[in-house]
Formats: sequence, structure tokens, C-alpha cells
Amino acid sequence: MTDKTQPVHVVLVTGPSGAGRTTAINALEDAGFESIDNMPLSLAPRLFEQPGLSRPMALGLDTRNRDFSTAQMMDTIATLSANPSLTLEVLYLDCSEDVLIRRFSETRRRHHLSPDGAALAGIQLDLDLMQPARVRANVLIDTTQLSPHDLRAEVTRYFAPDKVNPMAISVQSFSYKRGTPRGIDMMFDCRFLRNPYWDETLRAEDGRNPKVQAYVAEDSNFPAFKQKVLDLIDLVIPAHVAEGRSHLAIGFGCTGGKHRSVTMVEMLQKELQLRGWHVSIRHRELLEQAAPSDTSDSKVLSS
Repeated sequence: MTDKTQPVHVVLVTGPSGAGRTTAINALEDAGFESIDNMPLSLAPRLFEQPGLSRPMALGLDTRNRDFSTAQMMDTIATLSANPSLTLEVLYLDCSEDVLIRRFSETRRRHHLSPDGAALAGIQLDLDLMQPARVRANVLIDTTQLSPHDLRAEVTRYFAPDKVNPMAISVQSFSYKRGTPRGIDMMFDCRFLRNPYWDETLRAEDGRNPKVQAYVAEDSNFPAFKQKVLDLIDLVIPAHVAEGRSHLAIGFGCTGGKHRSVTMVEMLQKELQLRGWHVSIRHRELLEQAAPSDTSDSKVLSS
């Protein structure tokens, strides 16, 4: 059984199909919950018989579950509520009939309870089957007039009120000669900056070296470039957070991926950490150049 001294927080997310369950579960995942969606109801109580569970969990249950019945769902809620190792909360996502119809129409999806007919019949049956869970809910959020971003904000407000700066930021240096990394959201070209490669005393060093950083910083364009990058970052990161994003990847590239781009990554990491953001960095070319005997990435990957 789980540790009785520290009950596992379990949020059971339910409601009619189309009301925003996936969005809510994603928000809980970003808040640190482990999620399981559409788990057979009969298996849910047995999940918590396993030892070693410590992370909070989000369980998605609705009429699409394989062995769903209203009675089985309510029995599952009752069983989980009675488990002293758990702190269970039922989150019910409600939505008006008209908006559910519109959402199914916009996505051109058939309703699983009315696969061969109009969505309305399936929606009405869904709402009827979910009614007991709606009455039992600890938290009810009506998503009728909520955007996905608004719903994420509501879920975070209820279940992770102390979570600050939820976005994780990764910053990476790379060489344009070897191609740009995949998955970068914002990319900056540093090839116009003063290049330490041409200084024989610095060529073998990299942008983590203070002397290399000082050399790059002596470029007359560096102060303005640094400030404009920071101004842009300060603008866009809060906007991305407001849209519900949980991760932002920023890349700096130069010719060899060793001096100028590394310098900018090291600089930006310090500035972002001063602003309170969680930042991880990766120097792609330095990582791949690391000796095979080096068992730690601490030289080239840190947070």
C-alpha cells in the first residue's frame, strides 16, 4: 500500500466528451501529476495497491472507458475515496449542450454514444450518464465559455495554486555547419559577433571560458544584441505562459558551435535564472566532442 503518512493526491477528471478533459489532464501533467487516461474502471483501485507511489495522479474517466457504467464509475469513486492512502478529488468538466454540439461539428467527430446518428443524441445520453458524477464532484468547472487556455488556468488555480513560473526553458548552442536543431521555438544567429577562433590563445577554449566570453563581449554590437534578445525574451515568455505553454526552446547558432553561441547561452541562462525561470542548457557540439571516458555531462549540460 502507499505511505499512509503522506496520502497520494488523486484527481479524477471526468465529464461529458468534448468538455475539455484532455486539456485538463495536460494541465495537471504540467503541474507535476502523473496521468492515466481511459483506464478500465475495474483496474483503477488496484493501481494504488502498488507500493512506492508518491507523485500526485490524474485519472481520466468518462463514458468512453472500456467497462463504463454509471454504477461502476460511482463504485470506483467510492472505493478510491475510502482508501486512507489517497486524497481523492473529483474534477467534473461541464458544458452546455449547444456548445458540445458545436465542438463536435467543428472537429467533424462522431459521438461515441451515437456513432451512426446525430451528435445531439449521444451528447444528451452522455450528460445523463454523467449526472451522478456531476453531483459528487469536489470541483466543477463549466467550460462553456472557456478557451483551452482559460481551462488550463482554472485547473492550475485549483490544483497547483502555489506553482509559479510553470514554464521550463531550454537554451541550446549549435553549429550552423551541422544543421539547426529540431524543436527550437526561437533561434538567434551569432555569426556576426567577434569570433574567438581567430585568436590563437582562445581557439582551443570554448564559450564557457570567461576569457572567451570577454572577447565576444568586446564586439561593439554585443551590448545591443544582448539587450534586444533579453527584451524579446521578457516579452514573449510571459505571453507563452499566458497561452498555457509549458516549455520553450531557444537556440543560438554560430559557425562552429563552440565560442559565440556558447557564450550567448551561458549569458542567457544566468539572466533567466535571475528572473526566476527554470532553465536547462545544452551545448550540442561540445557534448558530441566530449571524450568517451567522460561519464558526466556536467561540463556541457546543466540547469
